[in-house]
Amino acid sequence: MNKKMNIAIDGPAGAGKSTVAKLVAEQLSFLYIDTGAMYRALTYAALRDAIDLTNGQSLFKLLSKITIILKHEKSGVRVFINEEDVTDAIRTKDVTSNVSLVSSHELVRVEMVERQRKLAGNGQAVLDGRDIGTFVLPDAKLKVFLTASVEERARRRFEEQQEKGIDSNLDQLKDDIARRDELDSTREFAPLKKADDAVEIDSTTLSIPEVAELIIELAKERAM
Repeated sequence: MNKKMNIAIDGPAGAGKSTVAKLVAEQLSFLYIDTGAMYRALTYAALRDAIDLTNGQSLFKLLSKITIILKHEKSGVRVFINEEDVTDAIRTKDVTSNVSLVSSHELVRVEMVERQRKLAGNGQAVLDGRDIGTFVLPDAKLKVFLTASVEERARRRFEEQQEKGIDSNLDQLKDDIARRDELDSTREFAPLKKADDAVEIDSTTLSIPEVAELIIELAKERAM
Protein backbone atom coordinates (compact mmCIF):
# COMPACT_ATOMS: atom_id res chain seq x y z
CA MET A 1 0.00 0.00 0.00
CA ASN A 2 1.26 3.47 -0.93
CA LYS A 3 2.90 4.99 2.17
CA LYS A 4 1.66 8.48 1.35
CA MET A 5 -1.93 7.47 0.59
CA ASN A 6 -4.64 9.35 2.47
CA ILE A 7 -8.30 8.41 2.14
CA ALA A 8 -10.98 11.12 2.37
CA ILE A 9 -14.55 10.05 3.14
CA ASP A 10 -17.15 12.82 2.93
CA GLY A 11 -20.92 12.83 3.10
CA PRO A 12 -23.97 14.09 4.97
CA ALA A 13 -24.88 13.42 8.61
CA GLY A 14 -25.76 9.83 9.42
CA ALA A 15 -24.38 8.28 6.23
CA GLY A 16 -22.15 5.95 8.23
CA LYS A 17 -18.88 7.77 7.50
CA SER A 18 -17.25 7.33 10.91
CA THR A 19 -18.10 3.65 11.27
CA VAL A 20 -16.93 2.91 7.73
CA ALA A 21 -13.77 5.01 8.13
CA LYS A 22 -12.83 3.19 11.35
CA LEU A 23 -13.27 -0.19 9.67
CA VAL A 24 -11.27 0.83 6.59
CA ALA A 25 -8.45 2.24 8.73
CA GLU A 26 -8.39 -0.88 10.89
CA GLN A 27 -8.24 -3.28 7.95
CA LEU A 28 -5.56 -1.27 6.13
CA SER A 29 -3.61 -0.50 9.35
CA PHE A 30 -4.04 3.23 8.65
CA LEU A 31 -4.54 6.02 11.21
CA TYR A 32 -8.19 7.00 11.69
CA ILE A 33 -8.75 10.73 12.26
CA ASP A 34 -12.28 11.46 13.51
CA THR A 35 -12.70 15.08 12.37
CA GLY A 36 -16.35 15.14 13.47
CA ALA A 37 -15.31 14.30 17.03
CA MET A 38 -12.98 17.31 17.00
CA TYR A 39 -15.85 19.67 16.14
CA ARG A 40 -18.08 17.91 18.67
CA ALA A 41 -15.43 18.41 21.35
CA LEU A 42 -15.36 22.15 20.69
CA THR A 43 -19.16 22.27 20.68
CA TYR A 44 -19.26 20.48 24.04
CA ALA A 45 -16.69 22.88 25.52
CA ALA A 46 -18.60 25.91 24.19
CA LEU A 47 -21.91 24.71 25.62
CA ARG A 48 -20.26 23.93 28.96
CA ASP A 49 -18.69 27.40 29.11
CA ALA A 50 -21.87 29.15 27.85
CA ILE A 51 -20.10 30.57 24.78
CA ASP A 52 -22.28 32.23 22.12
CA LEU A 53 -22.37 29.61 19.35
CA THR A 54 -23.08 32.24 16.71
CA ASN A 55 -19.85 34.11 17.54
CA GLY A 56 -16.98 32.66 15.53
CA GLN A 57 -14.38 34.86 17.26
CA SER A 58 -15.40 33.63 20.72
CA LEU A 59 -15.36 30.00 19.56
CA PHE A 60 -11.92 30.48 18.01
CA LYS A 61 -10.58 31.94 21.29
CA LEU A 62 -11.94 28.92 23.15
CA LEU A 63 -10.43 26.53 20.59
CA SER A 64 -7.02 28.18 20.89
CA LYS A 65 -7.05 27.47 24.64
CA ILE A 66 -7.83 23.75 24.43
CA THR A 67 -6.03 20.68 23.14
CA ILE A 68 -8.22 18.05 21.47
CA ILE A 69 -6.63 14.61 21.65
CA LEU A 70 -7.77 11.49 19.81
CA LYS A 71 -6.49 8.36 21.56
CA HIS A 72 -6.69 5.08 19.67
CA GLU A 73 -7.51 2.15 21.94
CA LYS A 74 -8.73 -1.39 21.28
CA SER A 75 -12.27 -0.32 22.16
CA GLY A 76 -12.11 2.54 19.64
CA VAL A 77 -11.13 6.20 19.54
CA ARG A 78 -11.42 8.08 22.83
CA VAL A 79 -11.66 11.87 22.75
CA PHE A 80 -10.05 14.15 25.30
CA ILE A 81 -10.19 17.90 25.88
CA ASN A 82 -6.87 18.48 27.61
CA GLU A 83 -6.99 15.75 30.30
CA GLU A 84 -10.79 15.28 30.34
CA ASP A 85 -12.30 12.24 28.62
CA VAL A 86 -15.33 13.57 26.71
CA THR A 87 -15.92 10.54 24.45
CA ASP A 88 -19.50 10.00 25.65
CA ALA A 89 -20.29 13.62 26.47
CA ILE A 90 -19.78 14.76 22.84
CA ARG A 91 -22.49 12.36 21.61
CA THR A 92 -25.39 13.95 23.50
CA LYS A 93 -28.39 15.44 21.69
CA ASP A 94 -27.39 18.97 22.70
CA VAL A 95 -23.98 18.62 21.06
CA THR A 96 -25.40 16.87 17.99
CA SER A 97 -27.99 19.61 17.37
CA ASN A 98 -25.38 22.40 17.61
CA VAL A 99 -22.24 20.99 15.99
CA SER A 100 -23.17 22.13 12.46
CA LEU A 101 -23.54 25.71 13.68
CA VAL A 102 -20.20 25.64 15.52
CA SER A 103 -18.40 24.10 12.55
CA SER A 104 -19.82 26.68 10.11
CA HIS A 105 -17.48 29.47 11.31
CA GLU A 106 -14.49 30.11 9.06
CA LEU A 107 -12.07 30.90 11.92
CA VAL A 108 -12.94 27.61 13.59
CA ARG A 109 -12.63 25.54 10.43
CA VAL A 110 -9.29 27.04 9.41
CA GLU A 111 -7.76 26.16 12.79
CA MET A 112 -9.32 22.67 12.83
CA VAL A 113 -8.14 21.98 9.28
CA GLU A 114 -4.59 22.97 10.25
CA ARG A 115 -4.71 20.43 13.09
CA GLN A 116 -6.19 17.74 10.86
CA ARG A 117 -3.59 18.24 8.12
CA LYS A 118 -0.80 17.87 10.68
CA LEU A 119 -2.28 14.58 11.88
CA ALA A 120 -2.51 13.32 8.29
CA GLY A 121 0.90 14.67 7.31
CA ASN A 122 2.66 11.31 7.19
CA GLY A 123 0.06 9.68 4.94
CA GLN A 124 -1.69 6.36 5.58
CA ALA A 125 -4.63 8.08 7.24
CA VAL A 126 -8.40 7.86 6.83
CA LEU A 127 -10.36 11.04 7.51
CA ASP A 128 -14.11 11.49 7.38
CA GLY A 129 -16.18 14.66 7.43
CA ARG A 130 -17.97 17.13 5.18
CA ASP A 131 -15.09 18.82 3.35
CA ILE A 132 -12.11 16.45 3.58
CA GLY A 133 -11.76 15.84 -0.15
CA THR A 134 -12.62 19.39 -1.20
CA PHE A 135 -10.78 21.42 1.44
CA VAL A 136 -8.87 19.52 4.15
CA LEU A 137 -7.01 17.07 1.89
CA PRO A 138 -7.68 18.11 -1.72
CA ASP A 139 -4.71 15.95 -2.83
CA ALA A 140 -5.95 12.77 -1.12
CA LYS A 141 -5.18 9.72 -3.27
CA LEU A 142 -8.71 8.36 -2.78
CA LYS A 143 -11.85 10.42 -2.21
CA VAL A 144 -15.23 8.88 -1.43
CA PHE A 145 -18.59 10.65 -1.13
CA LEU A 146 -20.84 8.44 1.00
CA THR A 147 -24.59 9.02 0.82
CA ALA A 148 -27.84 7.41 1.92
CA SER A 149 -31.48 8.50 1.95
CA VAL A 150 -32.66 10.76 4.79
CA GLU A 151 -35.05 8.01 5.90
CA GLU A 152 -32.28 5.40 6.08
CA ARG A 153 -29.89 7.74 7.87
CA ALA A 154 -32.56 8.61 10.44
CA ARG A 155 -33.37 4.91 10.94
CA ARG A 156 -29.72 4.08 11.59
CA ARG A 157 -29.31 6.94 14.06
CA PHE A 158 -32.55 5.90 15.80
CA GLU A 159 -31.36 2.30 16.22
CA GLU A 160 -27.95 3.48 17.41
CA GLN A 161 -29.51 5.68 20.07
CA GLN A 162 -31.95 2.98 21.13
CA GLU A 163 -29.04 0.59 21.67
CA LYS A 164 -27.33 3.19 23.86
CA GLY A 165 -30.52 3.70 25.88
CA ILE A 166 -30.98 7.25 24.58
CA ASP A 167 -34.60 8.39 24.27
CA SER A 168 -35.20 9.08 20.58
CA ASN A 169 -37.91 9.99 18.09
CA LEU A 170 -37.62 8.80 14.49
CA ASP A 171 -39.57 11.67 12.93
CA GLN A 172 -37.57 14.21 14.93
CA LEU A 173 -34.34 12.58 13.76
CA LYS A 174 -35.48 12.88 10.13
CA ASP A 175 -36.12 16.60 10.66
CA ASP A 176 -32.76 17.05 12.44
CA ILE A 177 -30.82 15.29 9.69
CA ALA A 178 -32.55 17.27 6.94
CA ARG A 179 -31.76 20.49 8.85
CA ARG A 180 -28.10 19.51 9.23
CA ASP A 181 -27.93 18.74 5.50
CA GLU A 182 -29.21 22.22 4.76
CA LEU A 183 -26.79 23.91 7.19
CA ASP A 184 -23.77 21.89 6.02
CA SER A 185 -24.50 22.35 2.31
CA THR A 186 -25.22 26.07 2.42
CA ARG A 187 -22.56 27.37 4.81
CA GLU A 188 -20.36 30.01 3.20
CA PHE A 189 -16.99 28.48 4.03
CA ALA A 190 -16.02 24.93 2.90
CA PRO A 191 -19.57 23.61 2.49
CA LEU A 192 -20.53 19.95 2.18
CA LYS A 193 -20.16 18.97 -1.46
CA LYS A 194 -18.82 16.11 -3.51
CA ALA A 195 -15.28 16.60 -4.84
CA ASP A 196 -15.07 16.42 -8.64
CA ASP A 197 -12.78 13.38 -8.43
CA ALA A 198 -14.65 11.58 -5.63
CA VAL A 199 -16.26 8.17 -6.05
CA GLU A 200 -19.90 8.31 -4.89
CA ILE A 201 -21.23 5.34 -2.91
CA ASP A 202 -24.90 5.15 -1.96
CA SER A 203 -25.05 3.07 1.23
CA THR A 204 -28.85 3.01 1.55
CA THR A 205 -29.04 -0.71 0.74
CA LEU A 206 -25.50 -1.69 1.75
CA SER A 207 -24.13 -2.89 5.09
CA ILE A 208 -21.18 -1.16 6.76
CA PRO A 209 -18.80 -4.08 5.95
CA GLU A 210 -19.93 -3.99 2.30
CA VAL A 211 -19.19 -0.26 2.02
CA ALA A 212 -15.82 -0.70 3.75
CA GLU A 213 -14.89 -3.51 1.35
CA LEU A 214 -15.73 -1.31 -1.67
CA ILE A 215 -13.47 1.46 -0.33
CA ILE A 216 -10.63 -0.96 0.46
CA GLU A 217 -10.77 -2.34 -3.09
CA LEU A 218 -10.63 1.23 -4.46
CA ALA A 219 -7.65 1.97 -2.22
CA LYS A 220 -5.81 -1.10 -3.46
CA GLU A 221 -6.46 -0.09 -7.05
CA ARG A 222 -5.13 3.45 -6.43
CA ALA A 223 -2.03 2.04 -4.74
CA MET A 224 -1.01 0.06 -7.82
